[in-house]
Amino acid sequence: MAESTQSFRFARREDAPLILSFIKGLAAYEKMENEVVADEALLEEWLFDKRAAEVIFALEDGREVGFALFFHNFSTFLGRAGVYLEDLYVLPEYRGHGHGKGLLKKLAQIAVERGCGRLEWWCLDWNRPSIDFYLSLGAEPMGDWTTYRIAGDALRKMGEA
Repeated sequence: MAESTQSFRFARREDAPLILSFIKGLAAYEKMENEVVADEALLEEWLFDKRAAEVIFALEDGREVGFALFFHNFSTFLGRAGVYLEDLYVLPEYRGHGHGKGLLKKLAQIAVERGCGRLEWWCLDWNRPSIDFYLSLGAEPMGDWTTYRIAGDALRKMGEA
């Protein structure tokens, strides 16, 4: 059997259905399917019209087998942008092939090429396999920080005040 090759590519507008399928796969893995309200039109608007985030795909033998959705944040302490990884997902049948690590390495390369100061992401506390994977790469948990969120009705109410 021939050895497979790994490569990467940035998403294009016509990839919106594929991006949505990866998002739904991640949501199912995280047992959060009911929270997905994104659709193809929203993804096209926010990713390709407003350019609020970017997507790269991991490919194995030319097939998209994983994705990473990311955007720039900013560190006032570093005085420069960073890369924030919102989602990383590899299809179950392609896990263990190096695609997750490959996507993170590609994001690190993008961050370095763009002069960014860091690469950051969140991970659910129960997701031990991912936590162990991230630790094996030298990632450090930010234990002194608590994430806060305002969304939905609370966000609308705050925005109206």
